[in-house]
Amino acid sequence: MDTVHLGDDLGIEASTGLKERLAPFLSSAHAVVLDAADVQRVHTASLQVLYAFFASRAGIGHPTELRGCSEALHDAARLLGLRTALGLGAPDPSNATDASTVENGA
Repeated sequence: MDTVHLGDDLGIEASTGLKERLAPFLSSAHAVVLDAADVQRVHTASLQVLYAFFASRAGIGHPTELRGCSEALHDAARLLGLRTALGLGAPDPSNATDASTVENGA
């Protein structure tokens, strides 16, 4: 199992660095755990990178998991309808509109 710490900032400025950090793990047959406990700032660009990473690995049958998901990241995934895609549970049918934790949340 490989673990990648996501840090505290997944703002738009961090999305390219996030993509570069995750790239070596795209084809790894080992399970990849993304440690999201410290994430405080989230932008849709970084969520797009995370979604693409999860989807690419799932497409080749490799397990990926978010562990210790912070409230900020969990809320952002919920607002953007990505909870299921990121392994955070079923979609929230209410999909409340409080986007205070997401930059460019719509």
